[in-house]
Amino acid sequence: MSTHEQHTPTPDDSPRTSATPGPATADGAVNLPAGATPSGSENPAPSPAAQPAPRPGAAQRWKRWVTRETTGGALLIGAAIIALVWANSPWRAAYFDLSALTFGPESLHLDLSLSTWAADGLLAIFFFVVGVELKQEFVAGSLRNPRQAGVPMLAAVGGMIVPAILYVTVALWGGGADAVHGWAIPTATDIAFALAVLAVFGRGLPTAIRTFLLTLAVVDDLLAIVVIAVFYTETLHWAPLGLALVGVALFAFLVRRRRTHWWLLLPLAFVVWALVHASGIHATVAGVLLGFTVPAVVLFGEKTSRTHRFEHVVRPISSGIALPIFAFFAAGVSLVDGGGIGEMIGQPAAIGIIVGLVVGKGIGVLGVTALVTRLTPLRLAPGIGVRDLLPVGLLAGIGFTVSLLIAELSFPDSEHTDSAKAAVLLASVISALLAATALRWDARRKRSDDMNEDGLPDDVSTYIGDAVDDER
Repeated sequence: MSTHEQHTPTPDDSPRTSATPGPATADGAVNLPAGATPSGSENPAPSPAAQPAPRPGAAQRWKRWVTRETTGGALLIGAAIIALVWANSPWRAAYFDLSALTFGPESLHLDLSLSTWAADGLLAIFFFVVGVELKQEFVAGSLRNPRQAGVPMLAAVGGMIVPAILYVTVALWGGGADAVHGWAIPTATDIAFALAVLAVFGRGLPTAIRTFLLTLAVVDDLLAIVVIAVFYTETLHWAPLGLALVGVALFAFLVRRRRTHWWLLLPLAFVVWALVHASGIHATVAGVLLGFTVPAVVLFGEKTSRTHRFEHVVRPISSGIALPIFAFFAAGVSLVDGGGIGEMIGQPAAIGIIVGLVVGKGIGVLGVTALVTRLTPLRLAPGIGVRDLLPVGLLAGIGFTVSLLIAELSFPDSEHTDSAKAAVLLASVISALLAATALRWDARRKRSDDMNEDGLPDDVSTYIGDAVDDER
């Protein structure tokens, strides 16, 4: 969740309107202002302000492209489609052999398969970005004032509790008591996918809707991290965990120094990750812990906070490499070998996931928002009404990345895991299609001057689609 800096003009930025000579030098020459020429010159030198801005390099263009919301969603979808096609093709054995390919130092218990490296290793990069974003929002962003962020924060809680209740109810009703352990699968929201849908189909709606979704997703990410750490840790080894915390403290010290060095921080981050992995806690938690240590305030007279700087560096790697590779290895479910899509989706766990994501998320987000705004002094931001929360609730039903991760952690057998993954993919597609329809419906309806019903006219000046895609 990044904020964009606004450039403040300096004296050097202002166009020079006068060519008044400056003071003479010792040899009698006259100092002219920059861009000015002596009288009668036929070929005046072009002003620096008239020079075309340098074109960004290939690396910079790639960073801008890969961090766009639409690009991030497209890469995720593309990787998942490739995995699904390959996993159900005549060459599917090669896909699963590739996923099971093992490498890494066995002495450190890091001889992991490629799919595990993607889920535990690359996804830690994504969670590092999440940790940095959380730190920025808690210190200087939308979560700094709980009163202002109260409605989306409570909506996020409702959007996790209701799907979990529906999942457990459906699983028990269908006789799938052994599937109850997957209750957390439909509680997660994939913010990259959700923002991509909003950017494409939400054009013309107030940007307050995007801010609400971002705040909801930040809280959702935080709660998902807590769920993974608390409920999906079977055995805890205290010695590696203690050493990992020492490493986090050292990382916090180094990242606050006047000068930071990647060749110190990167190896230390890997050591912390390996220790957390050895402790029994899911290794992605290491990314969050390290992200929380990055300062969110300006230090040593720097122009921007280090949370912004670190996010700017790491987000392209997360969006362009880590998440698509994880999606490639996580979404490859064989439907032809598993009895077909009908049999897989017919399992109690799969039905619970679909109901939880498609129905539960919307009920939780919309219901809690309606109750909070009517029974408490809390109100929505100017420009956004309760009706706008229907598409937001549907967008929150796009589980994908974190839901696929929790599905892998929930079941020890491939039958339940594959069924859960297929349900996550199907539910995410359904939620995305319903959200796209609801967004266009919402955009076409007439809006009042007081959408949030706080008794004051809304002052809305920015709308989704007014500018190029923002970074998260």
